[in-house]
Amino acid sequence: MFTALALVMMTCAGCGFHLQGSYSIPPQLKTLSLTTPDQYSELSRLVQDRLRLHNISVKPASDTLPRLTLMKDSLERSTLSIYPTGNVAEYELIYRVYFSVAMPGKEAQSFTAEVRRDYQDDPRTALAKSREMDLLVKEMRSQAADYIIQTLAATEVK
Repeated sequence: MFTALALVMMTCAGCGFHLQGSYSIPPQLKTLSLTTPDQYSELSRLVQDRLRLHNISVKPASDTLPRLTLMKDSLERSTLSIYPTGNVAEYELIYRVYFSVAMPGKEAQSFTAEVRRDYQDDPRTALAKSREMDLLVKEMRSQAADYIIQTLAATEVK
């Protein structure tokens, strides 16, 4: 039984299998500074939570620390379909976050996290649809924060 369990664990580890949300952050990025235009925004809070979850300590800005900069985020809405009456039936929501990672003494690398979702609008249930859209945008922000952590894990440190 022990041998079979050890064999399965070695096979999973050897093929590069990782649990979802489990990223190998380079040791040089285990301590960094976070710069954001609004430190109290929901995105900033989500990114700080993800950093804490991955044991990355956030320190005040310094020339000797890597720097993660959240530049701006935006939410766009484009029409996908309309009802025969001319009202919008379906939207595509596009949430973008522009951010950069800079190593000490190196030029910053810029990235864009983009999350897209379809949203069906029904004017008869405006209140419920408003709440649904708020939850959808919150989920999109959460996915963008996860993408930022994935980018940190994939950042090449030299």
